[in-house]
Amino acid sequence: MNAPFSLPANLRLPDLADPGELARIEGFLARHPDATPFHRPCWFVPVAKATGNDALALVQERQGEIVAFLPLNVIHSPVFGRLLASSGFAVGGGLLTTDGADIAAIFAALEELALRLSCPAIELRGGALPGARQGWALKTESHCNFARPIAADDDAELLAIPRKQRAEVRKGLGFDLEVEVGTGESDRAAHYAVFCESYRNLGTPVFPRALLDAVVDAFGADADILTVRHQGTPVASVISLYHRGAVMPYWGGGTHAARALRANDRMYFELMRHARARGATHFDFGRSKTNSGAYHFKRNWGFEPEPLSYATWTAPGAARRDADPTSAGLSLQIKVWQRLPLALANRLGPLIARGIG
Repeated sequence: MNAPFSLPANLRLPDLADPGELARIEGFLARHPDATPFHRPCWFVPVAKATGNDALALVQERQGEIVAFLPLNVIHSPVFGRLLASSGFAVGGGLLTTDGADIAAIFAALEELALRLSCPAIELRGGALPGARQGWALKTESHCNFARPIAADDDAELLAIPRKQRAEVRKGLGFDLEVEVGTGESDRAAHYAVFCESYRNLGTPVFPRALLDAVVDAFGADADILTVRHQGTPVASVISLYHRGAVMPYWGGGTHAARALRANDRMYFELMRHARARGATHFDFGRSKTNSGAYHFKRNWGFEPEPLSYATWTAPGAARRDADPTSAGLSLQIKVWQRLPLALANRLGPLIARGIG
């Protein structure tokens, strides 16, 4: 920090290296109905370490009990600048509050903390939002989430998928593909090979493998990797998290060969099967940019979009941070990245992606 930072008496930055503090936070999250995997220390702490960033949290207390919690990652990028995100590299993880929380005091402290950390931008992904507070902008239509119950059996699952997409899944089921689930080195290596090619083809710098490994390690039994192979070669793969009865496919993709094999369609149907066998009751397809290709892909599977609410803050006098891959300012860079040789994209991507947040 640039200078000593003094918080109001009931607000503090907990020591995230203290097992006792982590246990208190986990207890609060276990009781809060809106907690997500991205609020948990097993997300935002190892994510920060794996990307060379910092993890913090704001806690507000009343009479010794936590009444508000905000996980934070301090993210630095030579391309996009510095950002205070809740929660970094996540689609959720915003401010959680209970009765007795002083939200105005939390946002005032958050803004001051961002300035002390030389972060001219804050992003809150869901949770309690600041409303019309000066310097803040709300985004309510930019992204949507997609979730629905998992059907009782495979036949019912197929019938829950609209006819056109159901035909694609049936084609995928007809190909001679192998499906594996695990978290060992072979699973991780196969996933990352697919993931790297998929991201390059999308024009997006790929995350460092250390980030993906850190999440799989930290979540333990609440994470796994499902990979689809064709003649022994991985063509589609996804890392999924499990939370409160829901499976959340999070980091996934397919190679160029996956399209003709319908391997991505097979992958998600197999994940529904696998999650049902694990006892999951819901399939959370995650967020997508409104009206993007991924948005329409999920709608084609029979998932209805649920608009998400985010908030961003820009420090007085600072330029608005722009790391949106759909913005006009980044369209040329995306086209250039799509043309890079895969080996070069894999080498440069993690250096850039660790600062996107």
